[in-house]
Amino acid sequence: MSTLKSTFFLKNPQGRGKKSNHESLILFSCYFKLEEKKFVYSTGERIAPKSWDFKNRQPLRHGSNRSKLAAEIATQINRYKEKFEEIQARCKSMDEDFTSQVLKDEFDKSFKRSPNKKNLFFEAYDAFMDYKQKIGDWSPSTIIRYNNIKGILKDFERERKYLLTFNTINNKFHAEFTDYCMNEREHINNTYSRNLGLFKTFMLWSFKNGYTYKEDFKDFKKKKVVVTNQLALSLEDLQKLMAHEFKLKRLERVRDIFVFACVTGMRFGELKFITFENIVNGELHLKEEKDAEKVVRRIPLNDIAKFILRKYDYDLPLIANQKHNEYIKEVFEIIGYTWDVEKVTTKGKENIREKIRFSERISSHTARRTFITMMKKKGISDKLIASITGHKDMKTLNQYYQVDDEAKSEAVNDVFKVKFELLKKVD
Repeated sequence: MSTLKSTFFLKNPQGRGKKSNHESLILFSCYFKLEEKKFVYSTGERIAPKSWDFKNRQPLRHGSNRSKLAAEIATQINRYKEKFEEIQARCKSMDEDFTSQVLKDEFDKSFKRSPNKKNLFFEAYDAFMDYKQKIGDWSPSTIIRYNNIKGILKDFERERKYLLTFNTINNKFHAEFTDYCMNEREHINNTYSRNLGLFKTFMLWSFKNGYTYKEDFKDFKKKKVVVTNQLALSLEDLQKLMAHEFKLKRLERVRDIFVFACVTGMRFGELKFITFENIVNGELHLKEEKDAEKVVRRIPLNDIAKFILRKYDYDLPLIANQKHNEYIKEVFEIIGYTWDVEKVTTKGKENIREKIRFSERISSHTARRTFITMMKKKGISDKLIASITGHKDMKTLNQYYQVDDEAKSEAVNDVFKVKFELLKKVD
């Protein structure tokens, strides 16, 4: 890291330029070559241009134009130069990035008496989260995810004794962090890839906002995302669900919410936007309040959906998603979905197979997957389905489609129809 130099200059010499008696603010300045950025910071000190040594960039020490406060002003502004050199030397010795943001934060702390700062890396992470929440970019679930990643990073730093600074986010970090997540925390490929993608979003924000000028993070490769086998229900399953009479009202309500989502393809978080007023000619006109730019999505309401809406007077009895997922497992347990199914996840290049009770694999997301799977099995086009579900990416839409054994058998038998008489002749 090459050594940077600093200087002082007057903000705005007025009147007759260098001979003026009008005081001007003294500014500290240096140039960050790697950032291609000039850093300017106010010292808060003022001096008349006629009392300023423009060659040496200091108050005049001798002569008739010398200011009575020259010594005091020189002492004050030189504190900035000394602090600048101290910070630069410290960053160099610690192999830390010396950036304009680092310098600004340290100057703010030293000369404006702001409270002591935390580790710059996590300080930037907090600033990133604060910014994103204030501009309304994130949903509550996104906030939870980024808080979770912050916790993982802190655990990684402590357990691997790997000091996290912007300078240490390099290929070594990528290897260590990948090993930590996959082997110690036992993340599957999809979990790791999602978290790394969110981490890279933070790093890109930090890069754009001057916390670091290094771009190593852009080359970090995610694990290949694997579409895991998930459950999707059939029409017979939905009929069995609706036919069962539950003794507990909470289970009946959860069943109804789940089935409604199955026959509309709506996300659980969208259900709260349903009102009597936004149902027009048998369609739900969905408009999310948080996104004014989104076009209205028209969702057809079939007889089951209309029945459930009328049952609750168009005010669905929603509960927290976590509780909903807990109760819907209980619903499927009661109606007899107690057999084991295989769950396959991918960790590195290894497929991990485990047996899990059918009811335990049901969640609110199963409903949306059921809608898409049932529609595709009937030959409905992806474009039409996406217009109902709100998917913009067809690749994401198709990840929801679950091909079951029954569908395979039907497809093969339909394609390879052979007359029975021909089979008899072969025998």
